[in-house]
Amino acid sequence: MTQEEADSPPPADAALAAETQRVLLHMPVDIRNMSLVVLAGLGFLFVLHWAKAVFIPVMLGVLFSYAFSPVVNWFEARRVPRWLSAAVLLLAILGGIGGTAWSLGDEATQLVEALPAAAQKFRQAVKARSGRSDSTLETVQKAASQIEQAAQESSAPGNTRGAMRVVVEPARFDVRHYLWSGTVGLIALIGQATVVVFLTYFLMLSGDTFRRKLIKLAGDSLSSKKITLQALNEITGQIQRYLQVQLLTSALVGLLTWLALLALGLDNAAVWGVAAAVLNLVPYVGSLVTAAGSALVGFLQFGSLNMALAVGGASLLIHTLVGNLLTPWLTSRASRMNPVAVFVGLLAWGWLWGVWGLLLGIPILMIVKAICDRVEDLKPIGEFLGS
Repeated sequence: MTQEEADSPPPADAALAAETQRVLLHMPVDIRNMSLVVLAGLGFLFVLHWAKAVFIPVMLGVLFSYAFSPVVNWFEARRVPRWLSAAVLLLAILGGIGGTAWSLGDEATQLVEALPAAAQKFRQAVKARSGRSDSTLETVQKAASQIEQAAQESSAPGNTRGAMRVVVEPARFDVRHYLWSGTVGLIALIGQATVVVFLTYFLMLSGDTFRRKLIKLAGDSLSSKKITLQALNEITGQIQRYLQVQLLTSALVGLLTWLALLALGLDNAAVWGVAAAVLNLVPYVGSLVTAAGSALVGFLQFGSLNMALAVGGASLLIHTLVGNLLTPWLTSRASRMNPVAVFVGLLAWGWLWGVWGLLLGIPILMIVKAICDRVEDLKPIGEFLGS
């Protein structure tokens, strides 16, 4: 035996030494607590989805109050009562929206009435360009109808014994049902809009009342009150800056879309500008809807696929440039959010609340991050949401 073999430890001792040198991270995992957390999370998601008719107007009222409160505070500093300035501001905003809708109502009606004809004309043009008389879908439908006809002939009453043929007739069209469902939906929409307006007014009227109450409920210690005040200030600042960015970029997108479509000669370019500004508030989906709709109407007007692609491409290019260049720069200055976390959060809130979830997802994530950054046990969540 050589000297090196004598000095080297046996294999069992070497494995034990390697195991002792390995650094292990021991994390206390309680299965019972983890199960309770999962069940509580599932219950919370169910409540959010089940009571969305309550949560969505509340969140909209809170956001609008954050957006309009600086204006009311400015008037209050000049000795104008809060109730008067808040009422005048809301009436002015509602009047502006109503006036814009009234002035563009005829153009919007013509645009909506032209969409079905545009879709049919677009389909015929695509079929003609492809050089085929029947599309693949129509061929499959014809084959299916022939197979169904052959099956009916083979199972005719003359070929079978003791069998009764049953024909299920579809329900007759009842216009009263559609009128009733549409009226109920319109009444529900008007009711929710009224709730949002009054909630926004009362929140602006209250001023810092809820802030003082939350600070008072935070605890008796000065540190708890200070942390609560910091969280509330950060939430207020981030949401106001985010809303300012969204309003600025939406106005810019609407203006550029109107000018671009007007230069291309598209009818009702002002309506598309307003639609682009409004739909720009819906992340990822709004730009696609605007581009597809404008391209369809452009094809109906010009009768050319090239012009339709030019109209839709111009709208999509404006959304892309503003959304990928200007908006990220302004948003990074307004909030420090992780883009991946924002995207996943928007998917989750869109799944819960639909379009309203896409609109409210980012402000809700900002509120969650501001709270998690100041709670010791929730700091990992705030770190994940941060950039």
